[in-house]
Amino acid sequence: MAGGAAAAAVSSSPAEGGQDGLWQLCCERLITELPEQQFNTWIRPLPPAVVSDGGTAGGLLVSLRVPNRFKLDWIRNQYAGRIESVLSELAGQPARLDLALATRDAAPRLGTATGNQPSQALQQVAQPSAAAAGQVLHNGLRPVVNPSHHQQQNHAAQGNPSATSSSIEVQQSPTPKPANLAPSASRHRINSALTFDNLVPGRANQMARTAALHVAGAPGAMYNPLFIYGGVGLGKTHLIHAVGNALLKDKPDARVLYLHAEQFISDVVKNYQRKTFDELKAKYHSLDLLLIDDVQFFAGKERTQEEFFNAFEALLAKRAHIIMTSDTYPKGLADIDERLTSRFDAGLTVAIEPPELEMRVAILIKKAEAEQTPMPEDVAFFIAKNVRANVRELEGALRKVLAYSRFSHKEINIQLAREALKDLLSIQNRQISVENIQKTVADFYKIKIADMYSKKRPASIARPRQIAMYIAKELTQKSLPEIGELFGGRDHTTVLHAVRKIGGERQKNTELNQQLHVLEQTLKG
Repeated sequence: MAGGAAAAAVSSSPAEGGQDGLWQLCCERLITELPEQQFNTWIRPLPPAVVSDGGTAGGLLVSLRVPNRFKLDWIRNQYAGRIESVLSELAGQPARLDLALATRDAAPRLGTATGNQPSQALQQVAQPSAAAAGQVLHNGLRPVVNPSHHQQQNHAAQGNPSATSSSIEVQQSPTPKPANLAPSASRHRINSALTFDNLVPGRANQMARTAALHVAGAPGAMYNPLFIYGGVGLGKTHLIHAVGNALLKDKPDARVLYLHAEQFISDVVKNYQRKTFDELKAKYHSLDLLLIDDVQFFAGKERTQEEFFNAFEALLAKRAHIIMTSDTYPKGLADIDERLTSRFDAGLTVAIEPPELEMRVAILIKKAEAEQTPMPEDVAFFIAKNVRANVRELEGALRKVLAYSRFSHKEINIQLAREALKDLLSIQNRQISVENIQKTVADFYKIKIADMYSKKRPASIARPRQIAMYIAKELTQKSLPEIGELFGGRDHTTVLHAVRKIGGERQKNTELNQQLHVLEQTLKG
């Protein structure tokens, strides 16, 4: 709908259509202002809002009930201000948005008529794109789920090990699911302790976390597959478990499975030996969400890659979601069929970086709180400055400090942390020096160590030298002038230029980012 047409409808529709009319007009306006994918994912599936008098506060109160807390947080942070502004403009008076979780009993059943049908204009404008095929507008803005998909889920959930992919497809008749077949944690293999609530957000995981929240809120709609890569101990596994926990909380009957790539390999081998590949298909092809860790382990295993390709295609065809993790980006995977890597890269590929200082401090304080032992901020900064590798090592350092405090009956302070971590600090100080960085980078890029100090400026030498300067700034306590002195007496502005240049390119160049990951992990041992 054009902006003028929407404005022309404002004066009469809220009065004529009552409460429902105002919300429908708001949605019609948002359709014209938001990107299609955003509207289809976050706004269109919402049930109609309830508009009432604002009471003593004046104006209108617009109550919107959101099905789960992840959507609630996202809509509150990203869209609430805009929605209130549009509602106020359309109503001609202040409108306050009241966002809250919908109670499970109060939520209308999918496909059940409620009498709150959308306006004709909204039905025409809000048709889903090809990317969102199958989500039909119904009952205000609530999508209808394909009933055959649920029948497939019910059939597979009955635990029939001999069910083939074809037999799953023909089970179209409605079969009530026994109440005692609720999914169990052991069947999902989801760690219930790994949630979005206890995942510390920061710049290092911002994009990956945002994408994961999108998937948790609307699985199958966007970013499918989601491919998350990064070094060890950075939180990839935590993130995909968080998606699984979020979906199970919202839809307890969802067929979700987490596994390590080696478990999939084991299943392929077992079914190959028994000639029971129909069992493998029944297990994997009927899922709603597949979470698989460390797909780099598929390297060189042709039959495993073939079966995963088949599962991958089957899941995408039924709009199930796939999230994978790896230690490198898709095109960097070795000995994996190109048709697989191209599909890995077809959705959204995001990196998780080593946590920055502020994020490391936040992680330490949050983890200490979980242990019911407050962590002084200066101690958290001390630990965070000296433990930079990854979240796993950070947690290990925290456990050492907490244990040392308990066993010695001493208060936690910087001196105690220094004593508790003396072995770790001495190893780190011995290993990560500018000289060691120069040698490691020179070996990696096949140049001479002497080139690090020389005045030569060809790209084949200058580029590795800049990378070494960047890593020296990241992994050591040296100042810019000190680093410049160790690189042949260069000025500190030269070092600053290198640090900014490589740091900026790292955010855009996945190949450079992966090379830096490898170098950093090598240096950290």
